[in-house]
Formats: sequence, C-alpha cells, structure tokens
Amino acid sequence: MTITGIITAIVIGTIVGVLARLVLPGKQSIGVLLTIGVGILAALIGTALANAIGIPTATSGVDWLELLVQVVVAAIGVALVASLKGRKRSAISR
Repeated sequence: MTITGIITAIVIGTIVGVLARLVLPGKQSIGVLLTIGVGILAALIGTALANAIGIPTATSGVDWLELLVQVVVAAIGVALVASLKGRKRSAISR
C-alpha cells in the first residue's frame, strides 16, 4: 500500500467513523480517536466486503455503494465497541 493509499484510508476512515456515529441512535460512550480507529478499520473491511459481494470499487467517481457498506460496518463496529466499553464501566462502578 502506498503512502497515498494510507492517507486516503485515514481520511475516509475518519469520515466513515463520524457518519457511523451520526447513524446510530443515542449517545455512544467512546472517544473521538476510538471512533476514528473503528472508522479506519471499517473502511478497510467494508472495501473488502464490497469486493467480495461484487460491488465495483474502482470507479471514476465516488463509490456510493462501497461507502454505504463501509458506514454499515462502521456503525456495527461503533455500537459493538460502545457496548463493550459501557459494560466495563458499569462493572467497575459496582
């Protein structure tokens, strides 16, 4: 992966993570850096998943279907991380 690919993954991952937080209802108890990390991971997994199910990811414009898959994966990731972090917090406060 080139440096341009890495920078693009970070930028797209940040956007995907923020979109996932906006899509999920309620308040998520995770920080910004964790959201960005989940978004970056979701962007990479979402692209691989889109390729696996036959969605074209190498187009000349914005790949809207690929972006949709990435946001769905990121929303699942943010919800999972927020629920796991919430469990740890409630177990400590008891």
